[in-house]
Formats: sequence, C-alpha cells, structure tokens
Amino acid sequence: MSELYGRRLPVIFAAFAFGVFNIGVAVAKDVQTLMICRFFGGFFGSAPLAICGAVFADMYSNKYRGLAVALFGAMIICGPLMAPFIGGFISSSYLGWRWVAYIPAMIGFAASIVALLFQDETYGPVILVSKAAELRRLTRNWGIHAKQEEVEVDLRELAVKNIARPLKILFTEPIVLLVTVYMSFLYGLLYLSLTAFGIVFGQIHGFAPGISGLPYFGMIVGVFIGLAVIVWDVPRYAKKLEANNNVPVPEWRMPITMAGGVAFTIGLFWFGWTGYTNSIPWIVPTLSGLCLGFGIYTVFMGCLNYIIDAYLMFAASAIAANTIMRSIFGAVFPLFAYYMFEGMGVNFAETLLGCLAACFIPMPFLFYWKGKTIRAKSKFAPAPDIEMEKRQRDEESRGSDEETEANGSAKKGTKGE
Repeated sequence: MSELYGRRLPVIFAAFAFGVFNIGVAVAKDVQTLMICRFFGGFFGSAPLAICGAVFADMYSNKYRGLAVALFGAMIICGPLMAPFIGGFISSSYLGWRWVAYIPAMIGFAASIVALLFQDETYGPVILVSKAAELRRLTRNWGIHAKQEEVEVDLRELAVKNIARPLKILFTEPIVLLVTVYMSFLYGLLYLSLTAFGIVFGQIHGFAPGISGLPYFGMIVGVFIGLAVIVWDVPRYAKKLEANNNVPVPEWRMPITMAGGVAFTIGLFWFGWTGYTNSIPWIVPTLSGLCLGFGIYTVFMGCLNYIIDAYLMFAASAIAANTIMRSIFGAVFPLFAYYMFEGMGVNFAETLLGCLAACFIPMPFLFYWKGKTIRAKSKFAPAPDIEMEKRQRDEESRGSDEETEANGSAKKGTKGE
C-alpha cells in the first residue's frame, strides 16, 4: 500500500486503527471480543514496522541510513523487553489489567495525531503527484501529470501487485527468504524469552510481578551495547561508501551480524545453565541478557539494513514479507513456550534453542562471501554495485580494445614506411 499511496497515509491510518482496537481490548467483556480486537490491533500495529524501513530508504543517503535504522531497531527490540515490567506494575496496581490496553491505545492515537500534523510524504512518485497538482493549479495546464497518476487501481490489481508482491518476493528471492527465516527465528526467541524470564525469575527465584520483569534490563543494556557498536562502525562504513562512489554494497553490513549470531547463541546456553536453579544468584542469568540483547539486536539490524540496501525501491514489499513472517513466529512461539520449559526444564530447553541458533551462525558468512552472486540473479534487487562493476569492466575492456587497435595501426604504419 505504501508503494501505491505513499508512506504518510498508511502510517496515520494504521496508528489510529491500532488505538481503536486496543480500546476494544480494554473494554472487552468476553474472550472472543478480546481475541478479535487483539488480532486487528496487531494487524494495524505491524504497519509502521514494515513502512519505516522504506521511509528511511526514501529520506536518508546510503551514508546515514544505517544509523537511522539502528536507532529505529533499538526501539523495536526494547519495546517488548520493557513491556513485562511496565505491564506487571500496571496490572498489579489499582489500575488493573485493562489499563495495559488503554495506555497503548493512547499512544496509538497520539502517534496518529503527530504523524498527521508533522509527517511529510517521503515516497518520490507520490510527491510528484502533489507537485503535478500544484503545477496544474498555477499554470492552468491540465495536461501536466505524474506517472503515478496513470496507475488505475482495482481490487485485482491491488491484490496482485500490492499484496501478492511481498509474498512473491518472500518465496522467490533466496536472500529475503533466508534472512526472513533467520530474523523470524530470533524474533520468536525474543518472545519466547518473555516466558523463560518469567519462569526463571518469577517461579524459580520467586520475584513478584513487575519485579520479575526488571532482569530484562540485562537484555536492554545488551541492545544499547549493540547500538554503540553500530554507531562506532558508521565512520568505517562511510569511508568504504565514499571510496565506492556512494554505491552501497549490502554485504558490508554483515561483519557485525556475524559477531551477533555467535553472541546470541552463547547467551542462550548461558541463560539456560545458570537460570534453571535458584542456587545460582539471579544476577548471573540476568547478565546473560548482555549477549542475548547484543546478539538479537545486531543480527536484526544487519539483516534489516541488508534488505533495504539490496532492494531499495522494493524495500517496503521485502520488509512487509519479513514482518509478516516475524510476527507469525512471535505469535506462535509463546504458545508452546511454557509447556516446553516446564517439560524439558529451562536448561535443556535453552540448550535445544541454542543448538538451533548455532545452525544459523554460518548464514551471515554465506551472505558476506556469496551474497553478490545471489543478488546478481535477483529480479527485484537493483544491485547498483554490480552494475557499476560491470560498467567499469566494460570501460576497461573498451579502453583495452582501443589501445590494441591503436598499436595495430601503428605497426601497420611502420611496415608501410
């Protein structure tokens, strides 16, 4: 939708609808109403997650886009980590659980108002539509129009181009599919950890509601360590970008992601084997959050920036597909989390998850070494870096041919003399 109507209107509408359905959750009288409103609240709440990456691609140059996405990603990760202790304190107070839904509704309404008043359109084709309308008004030349205005939308076209496209990109683009599976697994583990932390610090260590959510600060600190590393890495990336004529190479995002995948796996084993018993002080499993937070954040950011750099004008569709899959994993994993941790024990359950995470460690290395080859075969990734290299090779080849011809002509002239 954002590639059809622009970025601004979907954000405004989605934020408002998110607030409306959270009001429905807060006033629900039965579980059916609560579940339906929760579904649509999540549906509309996911829109900014999909659109913001495309907004950054519109607004920022290759040099600073990674930093903008890094700040955005820190908020995405920290939100679910801050929710347990905030929600715990609210629900255990005189306000009750309904205010856990009222407060997000207020935030949604506030966000829609702020976007309505202050957010400008960033999508180029839609900006040109407004500019063409202004020129028609000023010049009275009704033939002036933008290319985007030629697009006639019907339900079939809407379904095929703007709903089917994200799914097509997901299942036909190996990069998007592999990155999405990896990010979805980590996102599922993020929500799985909400249950695991509750069991470790609520049941095993006996912390009260609200207090049992405070150990999440270990992961939050880990996220900000990851943010600091990415900010520290910006000058290195900027120098490489400048040396490459400001043409981004998505694989440059992978080195920090490699470290993040290893750190996250270590964090899972650390948490599992220090949190399964109260004989180990609570601070030890809490500190495992440093690795978990750093790992999940740097992997999340590296993969998200990789998609944005690789797909550019199709970034919104690629990220939408990624967000759909991540949201499904984030919703499904907590459903079996409690039974898994109770049945297997925290130590062995986390060991299983750590082994699965270890299986994904080679993926950033694969993209770093073979990503350019994979992108060269893509139908949606524009690959400006590959095109630039091809032009340089062609120019060198033409220069070599011209030099050969010149040498040949010189030899013929010498023989003629």
